[in-house]
Amino acid sequence: VQLQASGGGLVPAGGSLKLSCKVSGFTMDDYGMGWFRQAPGKEREFVAAISWDSKTTSYADSVKGRFTISRDNAKNTVYLQMNSLKPEDTAVYYCAAGTPYRSRTYSASSAYNYWGQGTLVTVSS
Repeated sequence: VQLQASGGGLVPAGGSLKLSCKVSGFTMDDYGMGWFRQAPGKEREFVAAISWDSKTTSYADSVKGRFTISRDNAKNTVYLQMNSLKPEDTAVYYCAAGTPYRSRTYSASSAYNYWGQGTLVTVSS
C-alpha cells in the first residue's frame, strides 16, 4: 500500500495550489479518503475528507469555502484544491485512506489506516 502526495510548494498569500495523492496497492473506491496537515510545533489536524463515491465531503472550519477535496477513482487519485491561501495554512499536508465505512467521512486521524509521506506547503505573507 502506498500513498504518494505531491503538489506542495511556496506560494504567496492569496494564491492557490492543488495537491494530488496517488494511491497504489489497494482499490481506492473501497475507502473514504482524507487530507490532514501538521504545522511546525503543532499536532496533526484534519483538513478535509471525501466518501468513496464523492457524494459526501467534510471540511475543517478553518478551510471551509477555500479548499475543495475531490477524487478520481479511475486514476486512483485524490485531490485538494487550495485557494485564498493564508500564512497559517503553512504545513506538511498528508493524505490518508482506509476508513471503516466508505460512505462516511471521518475527521479523526485514528479512522485512517494508510498514510502518505506528506508534501510541504509554505504560504508567504
